[in-house]
Amino acid sequence: MVARLMTLAQREAFFHALEKNNPNPQTELEYASPFQLLAAVLLSAQATDISVNKATRKLFAVASTPQAIFALGEDGLVPYIQTIGLYRTKAKHLIATCEILTKQFDGEVPQDRESLESLPGVGRKTANVVLNTAFKQPTMAVDTHIFRVSNRTGLAPGKDVLEVEQQLLKRVPKPYLMGAHHWLILLGRYTCKARSPQCGACLVEPVCHFKDKQSINLTGTLKGSGFVASKSLANKVRDKLADAAKNHHGKGVTGLLHNNQDSPKKEKTSQGVRLSNPQKRTVVKKTVVQVKKTAKRTPQ
Repeated sequence: MVARLMTLAQREAFFHALEKNNPNPQTELEYASPFQLLAAVLLSAQATDISVNKATRKLFAVASTPQAIFALGEDGLVPYIQTIGLYRTKAKHLIATCEILTKQFDGEVPQDRESLESLPGVGRKTANVVLNTAFKQPTMAVDTHIFRVSNRTGLAPGKDVLEVEQQLLKRVPKPYLMGAHHWLILLGRYTCKARSPQCGACLVEPVCHFKDKQSINLTGTLKGSGFVASKSLANKVRDKLADAAKNHHGKGVTGLLHNNQDSPKKEKTSQGVRLSNPQKRTVVKKTVVQVKKTAKRTPQ
């Protein structure tokens, strides 16, 4: 189910909070020139920025220009990037890109989308990253993190990455367009995670429309619905609710959370135990824990 759309005021508050926390957002890829950024982004497909940085530190130390990397050839390039996934395909694309840059663009990275997307291994997302980060153009590179955040929060929902990109360009307030790409990636990577969103620590939680968001205060109150981030967190929630109810002389969880003197009635449901009060009709559901023993990494 798609979250309801944020209003303009909510979107402005959303980005104001992110900007205040991180006034000068930067990519986590390491680079010293537009070409190095292009090479790093090309290598980063389905790989972490950390793994790419480890490889490019060694590579750029010996070959940091299109001409130098092209001179290495595929066989000479592979040893530097073989720790990155799909390294053989990426080596082929990077060498071909370096040849084109050297022969057709005088060793310079073009500053238009059409020319960038003509390079081997460079798609719309990579072109957008280079245009935004290296050339300060207000583009929006939508990866898995930005796609998730945009749909989950109600910021700019869309059924595919292109629709989300177009919606972001329309809905992100203009003063925040340049930094939006980086803020949204960092938010999705470290806070608004796919399986365990850290809603309680999120700067933009007050304006987020994620229907399953969780927030836990110091008194042990569980708000919202959906899954708890981890098994240990779920246990802490249960313990706090149980201890509080016990110390409250048998009032029960509903009586504690809602200051209700009447004892709640128990009902068994498919979701667990339902504690309800017929007067105030308040309901507290048993915490649902979703824990997966093996988690596959979402492709970038």
